[in-house]
Amino acid sequence: MEIQWRKSSKSSNADGNNCLELADHNGEILMRESDNPDVIIRTTRTKLRAFLGGAKEGEFDDLA
Repeated sequence: MEIQWRKSSKSSNADGNNCLELADHNGEILMRESDNPDVIIRTTRTKLRAFLGGAKEGEFDDLA
C-alpha cells in the first residue's frame, strides 16, 4: 500500500521542499520533511492531537 503524504497549503514555496508532510498509514501517523523524505517520525493520533492542540493555543509560537 502506497503512503499518501499530505501537506498544508501554507507550506508550499517555489521548489515545493519547504514543508512537513503527514500521512495515516496502518493506524500510525507518519511525519517527514519534504526535503529529507527518508527520515520518518511515527506517532499516534492521540499524541498528534495533543501537539496540535498546543500549537493552536500558541504554545510553540516562540519557535517560529
